[in-house]
Amino acid sequence: MAGERSSAALVLTFCIAEALLMAGFALVPSLLPQLSQRWFLSATAGGWLGGIFFLGYILAVPVLVSLTDRIDARRIYLAGATVSALALAGFASFADGLASGLGWWWLAGLGLAGTYMPGLKALTDRLPVAVQARGTAFYTATFGVGAGLSYLWIGLLQGRLPWPWLFAIAAVCAALSMLLVWRGIAPGKPLMATQIGRSHWRSVVGDRRILAFCGGYFGHNWELFGFRAWLVAYLTWTHARTPDSWTAMPGLIAALATFLAVPASILGNEGAQRWGRARWLQTVMPLSGVLAIVVGFSGGQSSRLLLPLLLVYAASMNLDSAALTAGLLTETSPEKRGTALALYSSIGFAGACIGPIAFGVALDAFGRSLQAGWTAAFVTLACGVGFGRWAIGRIGAAPPPAHLS
Repeated sequence: MAGERSSAALVLTFCIAEALLMAGFALVPSLLPQLSQRWFLSATAGGWLGGIFFLGYILAVPVLVSLTDRIDARRIYLAGATVSALALAGFASFADGLASGLGWWWLAGLGLAGTYMPGLKALTDRLPVAVQARGTAFYTATFGVGAGLSYLWIGLLQGRLPWPWLFAIAAVCAALSMLLVWRGIAPGKPLMATQIGRSHWRSVVGDRRILAFCGGYFGHNWELFGFRAWLVAYLTWTHARTPDSWTAMPGLIAALATFLAVPASILGNEGAQRWGRARWLQTVMPLSGVLAIVVGFSGGQSSRLLLPLLLVYAASMNLDSAALTAGLLTETSPEKRGTALALYSSIGFAGACIGPIAFGVALDAFGRSLQAGWTAAFVTLACGVGFGRWAIGRIGAAPPPAHLS
């Protein structure tokens, strides 16, 4: 019982810290209509502003996460949370246009690289093997909780406070996250004391199962973060065409859509364990792709139809999240897990960078004020998850990992 309480306390501490750190996650997506107007941004430029966050992430994560195979991931987390706080404070104080906004938001993405996967590694290193999969599911689902809370509080306060104050509040939350892990999680020993060289990276890159999970995560993130980056703007456009009491609260709808990631992600991991991971992923990923196209063609519908459809779609795109990450962790030997997570995060969040940009390019190409533009933009999300489904199909062609055979 004591061990169970200790494991639960660990999971709870890391989940609370993650939710605090995510307070600023929705700042640019929520404020994109306002910032686009204030800074005279095209849809493509707005896509870059949303996507640059993940470019910062993918540039830093190979180094930071692979380091967790050599040093305690808690130390990486503390540094990443500090960078996040500084980046958000810098945006609040100095961002006055596209160039400066890109710079500070890129740095915030680098801070996420030092916290999200290192936090997962720090957690799983401290959990018994028997509860690692469920601990992973709760931690990855908390990403959705934090993102949803971010949309919610920003939506409630952006009409009452100047936008720089919102970034300042998020900076304080990131600092609190750092303090919670610093005080609440004891330092630990790394799994390996040996140097990780090129041969270690080659063994990970040469593992076809790891690459399949990476490709699946790339497609998942393309769809998920492309959707989240533009959801508030889409609801704002919908409300401008057909004013409605629901679409008048885009931040609330975006928060609700994001909160649905939590039960969907946990359910997805349970489904993968019950029916088989590859089979589950190959079923739910095409489902969300079809729903993306349906949503894309439904922009002119009544909110009574459109909003439930959006929420169902938002849930469907998270049925693969924890199943992918838990699959990578449980099917990778412990001594390679940090390096595998580094590759997984780099490839996966490259999709998160591309998704918002592709969405914005489609809007500019087909008309930001037209139904055709939004339809084309949602089709880009279906293309992203379609690639992920193709990659996951390669799992069946790959031999099982040696430590499981």
